[in-house]
Amino acid sequence: MLDTALKEWSIVCDLLLSGELSLLLRKGGIHETGGPGVFELEHPRFLLYPSYVHQKPRMIKPPLRDRVEVLDEEPREITFRGLGEAAKVWQVPSRQAFDRLDPLHCWSPKQIDMRFNYKPDRPLYLVAVRAYRLAQPHTVKNHAEYSGCRSWVALRPSDAVEDASAVPVVADEVFAGIVARIEEAFGRE
Repeated sequence: MLDTALKEWSIVCDLLLSGELSLLLRKGGIHETGGPGVFELEHPRFLLYPSYVHQKPRMIKPPLRDRVEVLDEEPREITFRGLGEAAKVWQVPSRQAFDRLDPLHCWSPKQIDMRFNYKPDRPLYLVAVRAYRLAQPHTVKNHAEYSGCRSWVALRPSDAVEDASAVPVVADEVFAGIVARIEEAFGRE
């Protein structure tokens, strides 16, 4: 059973679960345990918790913008369709190094700039995420304690999700190739 979720834009969750994306770019939210802007990989395996309010279509590459659903408030229920497993985490060495990975991600230059410029004294992290689709989607009430700008959400025991039969969305060799491309791009620094 999995009882921890990582909040991420719904479009990013969708792209991870469709196999179109295997990366997360993190710096941390406002209410992090280590302080604002400090991301820590507290849990290497986590449910993908889709969030809608802060999504900005202009922060996603143009071909994907029509897939971004922006809501005025978070839905009353959240449906978990999959999970992620952090295979590797890198501190992004530079904007130039990150730009070498352009075909592997969904973010617009404006979003990347914002991530680099937000609390520039804090590092930016890239996480290679192996996504898995749950055998059955699992819908839970979006409780008040799940709200807020934070990375990690501890689910109530009754909301924990059975993840034993989840299946990977990309083949082993494809995922290994993505990790190798990141290593090569960041290794040039």
